[in-house]
Amino acid sequence: MQYEIRQSGKFKYVQEGAGENLILLHGLFGALSNFKDLVDHFKEKFTVYIPMLPLYDLTNLDTSVSGLAKHVAKFIEYKNLTNVHLLGNSLGGHIALVYALKHHDRVKTITLTGSSGLFENGMGETYPKRGDKDYIQKKVELTFYDPKSASTELVEEVYNIVNNRLKAIKIIYLAKSAIRHHLGEELQNIKKPVCLIWGKNDTITPPMVAEEFKKLLPNSELHWIDKCGHAPMMEVPAEFNVILSTFLHKHIG
Repeated sequence: MQYEIRQSGKFKYVQEGAGENLILLHGLFGALSNFKDLVDHFKEKFTVYIPMLPLYDLTNLDTSVSGLAKHVAKFIEYKNLTNVHLLGNSLGGHIALVYALKHHDRVKTITLTGSSGLFENGMGETYPKRGDKDYIQKKVELTFYDPKSASTELVEEVYNIVNNRLKAIKIIYLAKSAIRHHLGEELQNIKKPVCLIWGKNDTITPPMVAEEFKKLLPNSELHWIDKCGHAPMMEVPAEFNVILSTFLHKHIG
C-alpha cells in the first residue's frame, strides 16, 4: 500500500499505527518501499514513523552523518517523542547510533541492520557513473543475496538519483562522511538494548562488521539471516519481522 507522506513544520514523514514509538531510518538510497513489510507488520502495536531524511537539502557543511542525526533530533523533539525504538538500515543505522550517543534519555532500544559506523565497502566513491543503467543495475544487485530482489523500480530510482548532478554530489559527501565518522570506542557508551540483524551474505557491511558491533556494544544481541544481503527487511521481511518482534516485545511496556 501507499503511505501518506505528511508535512508538518519543516518535516516530511510517514506516521502509521498506534502504540510505542518505532522510528525507521533509511539509508543513502532509501525509499518508503524499503520498509513496506515492516510498517504493515508493526503498525498494529506501534506508532511507526519514517522521517524523510533531507539527503539532498542540507548545506554542504551539514551534508554529513552528524547533520542528518541533528535533523532526526529536531524531528523527535518537534513530535515530542520519548522512549523511542530506533531502527536503521545502512546509513540509517549510523544516524541512529550518533543520535543515541547524544540523546540516550529519549531512546529505549536500537535495531541495526547492515549499519555503517565501523566499516563499509562504500559505493560513494565510484557510484555516480552517470547514464550507465547496466552499471547501476549491477551495483543495486550487490545490495542483495538474490539479484532478483533488485526490482526495476529500485534500479530506476537509484539511476535517477545518480543522474542528477546535485544529488550525485550529495551522495558522495554522505558516503565519505560515513566512512570518516568511525564510531569505534564511542559505542561502549551506548548502554541501551541493541538488536543486530545481519545478512550472512552482506558484501557492503560484511559479517565481521556485525561481530565488531556485537563486541563493542555492551548490551547487544546478534541475529544472522542466511542467504541474505545488506537489506534484510527488504529481502527476507518475514524472517526479519519475527526477529525484530521478539526483541521489541522484551522491551515494551
